[in-house]
Amino acid sequence: MQKVLVSACLLGSRVRYDAGSLTASSEILDRWIGEGRVVSVCPEVMAGMSIPRPAAEIAGGDGTRVLAGRARVIEETGGEVTEAFRAGAEMALALCRRHAIRVAVLAEKSPSCGSREIYAGDFSGRRLPGMGVTTALLTAQGIAVFSQHEIAAAQRALSLAAS
Repeated sequence: MQKVLVSACLLGSRVRYDAGSLTASSEILDRWIGEGRVVSVCPEVMAGMSIPRPAAEIAGGDGTRVLAGRARVIEETGGEVTEAFRAGAEMALALCRRHAIRVAVLAEKSPSCGSREIYAGDFSGRRLPGMGVTTALLTAQGIAVFSQHEIAAAQRALSLAAS
């Protein structure tokens, strides 16, 4: 049975920077949980970041640039947390390898998990096209990453991965 990596906050865990969740409501996700397919992940928490924690955004690009050493992850308080985000991404990749995961559903707009857009890096609320650090690493390793708004597409990719 193919497993699916899913952001813990989408599963109702209160792991976001503000100690909240982004619980996703989906019959497909409910079925995956019932089938035992879901592997929960929060890269920031796995890397040892606290709950709650200061909001963070990528300054100077997206997750691909962070992995290349050309962008940083900064907190709204001014602290730099790039290495924690890189470590969390590596831990998420290790989970994927351990469970032979080829499909992930991660929280959109997150500096770790965003798959289509992230915040602009200046804490203005603006969003830009781009990937978070974990998504960039997983994508580079051939793992298909979808947002919580694309669970049906993730199901199709999961079906293809199983065949």
